[in-house]
Amino acid sequence: MSNAKPFKITVRYLVAVGFIYLVTACAWLYLGAVTYRRTVDQDHTLRAQVGRLWGGTHTQVPPGVTLSRVPAPLARSAPPILAAKAGKAGKAGEAAPAPAPKPPPVPDICQQTVALEPEATDAAVKLDLEHRRKGLLWYSTYGVKFDGAYAFKNTSPCRRKAQLWVAFPASGAIYDAFTMEVDGEEVPVEITNQGDDSGSSASAAVARVTFEPGATRKVRLKYSSRGMDRWNYSFGANTSRARNFKLAVQTNFQKVDFPASSLSPSAKEARSGGGWDLTWQFGNLLADSSIAVDMPHKLNPGPLSSEISRFAPVSLFFFFFVLMLVSVLRQVRLHPVHYGMLAAAFFAFHLLMAYLVDHLPLWLAFSIASATSVGLVTSYLRLAVGTRFAMLWAGGAQLLYLVLFSLAFFLDGYTGLTITIFSVLTLFVVMQLTGRIDWAEKFGGGGPPVPGHDPDGEPAPPPAQVAVPGAAPAADAAPVAAAAAGVQLYSRID
Repeated sequence: MSNAKPFKITVRYLVAVGFIYLVTACAWLYLGAVTYRRTVDQDHTLRAQVGRLWGGTHTQVPPGVTLSRVPAPLARSAPPILAAKAGKAGKAGEAAPAPAPKPPPVPDICQQTVALEPEATDAAVKLDLEHRRKGLLWYSTYGVKFDGAYAFKNTSPCRRKAQLWVAFPASGAIYDAFTMEVDGEEVPVEITNQGDDSGSSASAAVARVTFEPGATRKVRLKYSSRGMDRWNYSFGANTSRARNFKLAVQTNFQKVDFPASSLSPSAKEARSGGGWDLTWQFGNLLADSSIAVDMPHKLNPGPLSSEISRFAPVSLFFFFFVLMLVSVLRQVRLHPVHYGMLAAAFFAFHLLMAYLVDHLPLWLAFSIASATSVGLVTSYLRLAVGTRFAMLWAGGAQLLYLVLFSLAFFLDGYTGLTITIFSVLTLFVVMQLTGRIDWAEKFGGGGPPVPGHDPDGEPAPPPAQVAVPGAAPAADAAPVAAAAAGVQLYSRID
């Protein structure tokens, strides 16, 4: 029979393991902060670089038409020759020539500068998503092809000169195959950064056209460009009206999202080749909201690594808890030094992943970091306590609480739910395994058994009364014992 004492958990043991846990948790928080700061610094620089290559967020606005005012005609005086003849005729008694006719008056509405809104809009947009990676970050870049037809009507009774302008949707972007047509004919444009008669201060393409009285002219705008993160269609800076409006957006990505305070599409239909056909159609809209489509974001290695590091103490707590429980149940002696080595092996996973993602694809970096950490733990415990415990219990717990726990952060929107399910399942298993354990004994073998109960938890029968010849009955024994105790106490005081 072995003389080895049973393995029990003491307060000093728990304090030592807790100290190791706190030190490792602080190291994780520091690693997460460093990774986050490194990511933010890179994003500030790299986003500007990507923006210069691809352009930023596009905000398309409808073209504007500004009708110039028609000046009031001046009263025409008679030419000098006619005036001289009129003077001679007056002296000779002849009839004077008829005075010059007065020019027709210009209606007041024609003497004002008028900004026209589109009477009808029929636009089509094609968005082609193409993620691009810079450093630790993926950026949602896209190509856009815009083709929009607009109708403008001169409601005044005058022939008006007009300025047709189109604000560029993004600064620093490139525009290929840019054309502006009026009634099917391309018109020359000027590029201005000084604004125009409408008050716009953005860079714009400006053309000069003429509107006949009551005429409706159709303007068509086409171009190809590139942008990043979001595409917008704005009706105006303030509450604006859109008449007979139709916008069709075609995407090559399935995960489409519409930001808050934007207008939802009137129709949404999945395309056979992937993506969506989105349609916004309104008869007479009055709104201060815009139309917007957010590009789906790819999982970014930098923020993901930082988030996993910040939640790593939760993962290590579950691992230590399960490992300590199994070591007590199976009488495997784990010293606090063992826990220190295991914590270092856990930390190796997050440290490797934080810097491997700079040079390797995310999934490859995650796989290498996981294999390294699990290999460190199992190979170490195989030498310390045995192969079975190392592979089955320690290795299994690490796969569950390190690898699968970290994989939960890949599930965007479901991370919290996944971790909650892990926690509840762990609690259930632990409660089932420890329901019959005498924790008083495991934590130092503390104290006598509870009176009236046997160690198995069943009520114990009352002790048998043994009759002794000449002894006092049990009912009289208590007063006698109390009297004897009083005599002993009195003699000690003396």
